[in-house]
Amino acid sequence: MTDSYRVGMIVPSSNTTMETEIPAMLRAREEVRPERFTFHSSRMRMQHVTPEQLASMDADSLRCAAELADARVDVMAYACLVAIMSQGLGYHCESEPKLARIAKEESGVDIPVLSSAGALTEGLAHLGVKNIAVVTPYMKPLTATVCEYIEHQGFTVVDSLSLEVANNLEVGRLDPQNLIEHAKRVDTSGADALVISACVQMPSLPVLDILQQQFDIPVVSAAAATTWRLLNSLGLDPVIPRAGALLAP
Repeated sequence: MTDSYRVGMIVPSSNTTMETEIPAMLRAREEVRPERFTFHSSRMRMQHVTPEQLASMDADSLRCAAELADARVDVMAYACLVAIMSQGLGYHCESEPKLARIAKEESGVDIPVLSSAGALTEGLAHLGVKNIAVVTPYMKPLTATVCEYIEHQGFTVVDSLSLEVANNLEVGRLDPQNLIEHAKRVDTSGADALVISACVQMPSLPVLDILQQQFDIPVVSAAAATTWRLLNSLGLDPVIPRAGALLAP
């Protein structure tokens, strides 16, 4: 019998991308591996990417962890990168154990918990890169926060591009095909890797493989890094076709 895993996602209420891209990647994995997955979400209220709404949303993540524990998910992903990064440097190291503790209290079992923030920096470390170029949908001050967070984890951000879209629904409506041109606007000449979407709400999966073929450095996204970390947490091979360097078979 084929193994099946329940994937729990804690997502902002206005997020429309993670429940599209993570399932799409794991469905593509079914081409090369036997495991199957179901997907289960709990939502935190957030409409605009502001410090106030991000802080309120992060506090709500505890409720979400308890709800997903009720479903006995096999792994839980805090699928909002900036909600973590805006709460302080290295905050994923505090948030992930806190959510895991809540999940165990509610379910009586250990449920692995990961975050997109932690997954991105862990994935970059796994690739052995140091200098990073970053594309974000955020306003410039929030992009600066994200870059500072990444640098605190031991990397150097050599250049960043801010698309300056404040409304989270509008971020989810951005055309991923435009990332092909945005990748030309960000300076990758001194970069060891390109983070083409440092935001799990900005769609990128349709062009991730295209961009990887255009660059001789790893191209990753926050969503791909989340999926990579999710598979590692389950003890499964982190291989997915057409999803960038981090998940390359």
